[in-house]
This record gives sequence, C-alpha cells and structure tokens, in this order.
Amino acid sequence: MKIPERLQPLVEQGIVQEVLRPLMSGKEAQLFIVKANDDFCVAKVYKDAQHRSFRQKTVYMEGRRSRNSRQQRAIEKGSKFGKEQAEEAWQESEVAALYRLFDVGVRVPRPHVFTDGVLLMDLILDEDGRPAPRLFDVDLSEEEATKMHLFLVRQSVWMLCAGLVHGDLSECNVLLAWDGPMIIDFPQATDAAQNANAKSLFVRDIDNLTRYFARFAPEIAATKYGEEIWGLYERAQLFPDSRLTGTWRGSDRRADTRSVLREIETAARDAQRKREIDGGKPINIHVDARAMERELPRDARSAPRDVRGSRDAQGPRDLQAPRRDSRPAGRDARPFPRDSGTSVRDSGPPPRDARSNQRDGRGSREPDPAEGPSAALPDLDDLDAFLLEE
Repeated sequence: MKIPERLQPLVEQGIVQEVLRPLMSGKEAQLFIVKANDDFCVAKVYKDAQHRSFRQKTVYMEGRRSRNSRQQRAIEKGSKFGKEQAEEAWQESEVAALYRLFDVGVRVPRPHVFTDGVLLMDLILDEDGRPAPRLFDVDLSEEEATKMHLFLVRQSVWMLCAGLVHGDLSECNVLLAWDGPMIIDFPQATDAAQNANAKSLFVRDIDNLTRYFARFAPEIAATKYGEEIWGLYERAQLFPDSRLTGTWRGSDRRADTRSVLREIETAARDAQRKREIDGGKPINIHVDARAMERELPRDARSAPRDVRGSRDAQGPRDLQAPRRDSRPAGRDARPFPRDSGTSVRDSGPPPRDARSNQRDGRGSREPDPAEGPSAALPDLDDLDAFLLEE
C-alpha cells in the first residue's frame, strides 16, 4: 500500500520496514499495521487538532504542567506556539502513561518508539493470530462477564495506585487478546492527585464497565466499586491487593451552609475595611449572599445580618463601595468629618478643615454611643439638602 505521509520519515530512518494495511481510525488517531524489527506492530498516527473529534479536552488537561515555564505560559495564553505545545503534550501524555502502567504490570500494549506524532507499539492478537477484537464486539456468558468485570475493576485499582485515571474506559477501549483483556487508548489519562475532575472520571469509568457487563450478568448492576475504591484512595488505604466488596454508603452529614456564607461576608468586610484604613483606593466588593441564601432550603438559611452602611439595594448594604461622586466637583471638604464613625462610607482623605462642615449647626454631629455606630452617618436626604444650600 501507499505509505502515509506521517509514516514516511520512520520508513526512511529504518524504524519501520513495511506498512502493511490500515487497522482502524479513531476519534484522535489512525492505526496502521506495520512491520518493524522483523515483528508486527501498530503505528498510531495522531490526527491534527482541527481533525480530531475528541470533546471536552480541558476536563482531562487540568493539572498537567510543562516542565518548561516558557511553554507553560504559552499554553495558558493560547498563543500559536502554545497551541502547538499543548498538542504535543496531549500526544506525549499517552506515551508516558503507557510506559508507567506497563512497568507496574497493568495490561496495556508495550510502547516501542514515539517520534513526530507517531507511536509504535505492540500489535494485540487473539487466539487465532488475528488483530484482537474490542470487548464491544464479543458476546459473553454470565460467568465470563462476572470474571472479566472483576478483572478490569482490579486493573483500574492498579492504575489508580500508579497515580493515573484512564478517563475514557469502556467496552470500546478494551481488546480481548489471546491471554486476556488489554486496555488501550490513554491520551486522556489524568493525574489522580492533580486533576480536580479525577474522582468523577474514575467513577464514570467503573460505571461504564458495570453497565456493559450487567447486560450479561444482571447482578453486577448493584455493585458500587467506583465509589468504594475512590473512598479507599482518599483515605490512603488503597493498595493493588485491597479487598473490595462492591458496596458503598455515602455520608449523610449535611453541609454547614450558614457558616460558609458567614465566613464569606466576614472576609469581604474585613478586606474592605483594611483597604480603607490603609488609604488605598476603595474596591467594589459585591458578595450577593442574600441571593445565595434564597437558593438554599429555608431551614439552612443564616440568621439576619447587620445592615449598616450604604442604602444601595444591590447586595448586602454593609459591603458596598463608598460613593465617591456624592459631592460637587471642586469641594475640598467632605460633608462629614473623618472621625464621625467607622463606617465604610468614609473612605477618602481627611478634610482640610473639619470645622467647615459644622458651621450653622449643619453637617455631621458627634455620635451618641447609645445609638450605635450607624448613628454617625447623616441621612442621604439631609445630605443632598445640605449640598444644595451650600
């Protein structure tokens, strides 16, 4: 057959002796049966990004970091160079995963060479010496389904103990070789410790296997291996030979949403006041905790909060930024002195002459301790009248 363009360099370098025929075409690569080192192998030719149909790539890419800081910055910015580096990292991740898993004994094809976007690895054969079929294409007895399900669940445990989650494990990515199932297709493999989506991806992998094998052995549908295994992993109690029961009971402890909302408001209020005390430019902190509470059940809502400060109706009134344009341009003195209270409304510099605001008995007044801190602020209507008279 005609040698594909991407395989031509390998033929010229003597790595590949002969290209025999295409094997299959997937969503991210094309596979060819080739002859290399007097043995039959598979050449996996990765497709370009614009020709690949793999979706939600960012879910699997989270947590992957480049050792080169320049490349990592380019990837994060999404520049042309960064996209090229991201594409190479996507391809190299499968090679790294195959080497790591093969070394720890997971049933994966042995990788040989990776160069110029082409991965050379073992050809998986069935009992008749032909390319092994996918699990999806084979009918199983109830006993075979039960044994194979347990075997693949145990292989998933080994992968997780090696720090990896397959991310797309299903009956389409398992080959039935002459000596047992073989797991393939690892470009989306993720780091279990670095990817925040690792748990959901792992549980989904196990659920995919469970649903498929339950077609042949219905009792498998009741198992909960995914949640059980991940629970052991989170508690650092997962080992390659850990005993599994297939049962799992989730926690019935309710989240303390009231405390979470209270901490959010307190942190935002402290940050606002600290910035004003330091004399920096006020920042507009808007934490709509009231709207957040309305989404919660009635019995989980927090107690009423202190509503001192701005009368602006948007969000918690004590978290609004001060209104800097509430006085005519050119006026040096503020309507009320700096020492009139601790309200977040007074965030500007102290007035040049604090007494200028108190002539004729107008403006601010000394706060009455019995009235609380909010009494130090004049009413907005009186403030507007004062400015007009001035």
